[in-house]
Amino acid sequence: MGRLFGTDGARGVANTELTCETAMLIGRAAAVVLTRHTDHKPKLVIGKDTRISSDMLEAALVAGICSVGADVELLGTVPTPAVAYLVSKYEADAGVMISASHNPVEYNGIKLFSNTGYKLSDDIEEEIEALILDTPEKLPLKSGVALGRVSRAKNAVHDYVKHIMNTIDGNLEGMQVAIDCANGSASATAETLFKGLGAKPLIIHAEPDGTNINDGCGSTHMEALTAFMKKHKCQLGVAFDGDADRCLAIDEQGNLIDGDKMIAIFAKYLKEQGKLKEDAAVVTVMSNLGFFHFAQREGIKAVSSKVGDRYVLEEMRKSGYVLGGEQSGHIIFGEYASTGDGQLSAVQLMSILRDYGKKASVIAGVMERYPQVIVNVKADADGKARLNSDEEIAAAIQECTDKLGSDGRVLVRASGTEPLIRVMVEGKDFDVINQYAVKIGETIKRQVGCEE
Repeated sequence: MGRLFGTDGARGVANTELTCETAMLIGRAAAVVLTRHTDHKPKLVIGKDTRISSDMLEAALVAGICSVGADVELLGTVPTPAVAYLVSKYEADAGVMISASHNPVEYNGIKLFSNTGYKLSDDIEEEIEALILDTPEKLPLKSGVALGRVSRAKNAVHDYVKHIMNTIDGNLEGMQVAIDCANGSASATAETLFKGLGAKPLIIHAEPDGTNINDGCGSTHMEALTAFMKKHKCQLGVAFDGDADRCLAIDEQGNLIDGDKMIAIFAKYLKEQGKLKEDAAVVTVMSNLGFFHFAQREGIKAVSSKVGDRYVLEEMRKSGYVLGGEQSGHIIFGEYASTGDGQLSAVQLMSILRDYGKKASVIAGVMERYPQVIVNVKADADGKARLNSDEEIAAAIQECTDKLGSDGRVLVRASGTEPLIRVMVEGKDFDVINQYAVKIGETIKRQVGCEE
């Protein structure tokens, strides 16, 4: 990826790595690049999650955008997929989401969307980067009446919720669901959405205070929802991350339904309905082996992409596929959305439970999950760059791969959003794959890792 943008926008610790000055420059450069072909005064919409730093970065972005003569419409606290949807509905020239998704509160990020609601291509992001880092003098500043104006959207939450409600036939009358909002963006939308569909939502972690986003809750801490489910005996539990573009679920027995299993459920259902384009679903190289075995058994084509929902989406758009996603819970329904949408996924899952008339544990049994171990090694940019050229690391990976044979696999990759190298090992025997993952991780730490 580029020097500023990773696999999911620009991201870092707010006010030290992702500074106000950087945010202002991103606003300026994005407004210039994304609105250069307009024949009217351009407008960008901005949404944000509940982090304490989001207001600060919003102010900096607004200053940058208005300084080059573009207008801004503030959406307030909304999920990332709401920005992707509303940028088109509100006829804006581009969209910006301020969020670090599932990361802790000290992080924040800036995601950019085109006027069609899709995340930007690498080429466009690199052009924006070049303006910021190489030729900032080419950013034309306006003055007087040519400056941009700022307005606030009055119905952003309502318009987004209505869109999600319209993606299913009928309603979810009487379905009792536990919902973990991660003290993030879903706190502004979930109750209205699920009650509007007739469900009986029991909502937790929907009291954001600026500092508690993703803190022991949401899709990165499923134990909180699992404990709540056991106490209240709901039909289903769903958990979102900080910007609500991910969703993971818990069945009525307290078992995890991860992104791979959800995609399997959706793919099987859509195929039965004759709605799965070319009987294909796009997943990533990190998806569980069990998904590929499920797909083969069900006559579904499993298409692999690089890790990152942007790459899943690129593969979907290239071939016209309608379903794709990641194990983490980023799931894209091409018919309804241009990015992953956790609440859309939850609504679709609940509608399938309604249509099948079966318990979530039964439906999730469509796919058997292979044991999978992931080891994260702290690494800076230099360590990531040396990962694929280190001979000792390559030898450790090859040795474990040979021992696993056809019953497993090893995948090592540098994270595009965090200072980590991820080691993933899959196989039939947990103890064996855990041993291999630790061995490879220790080798990487010794060769290219950095201090914790």
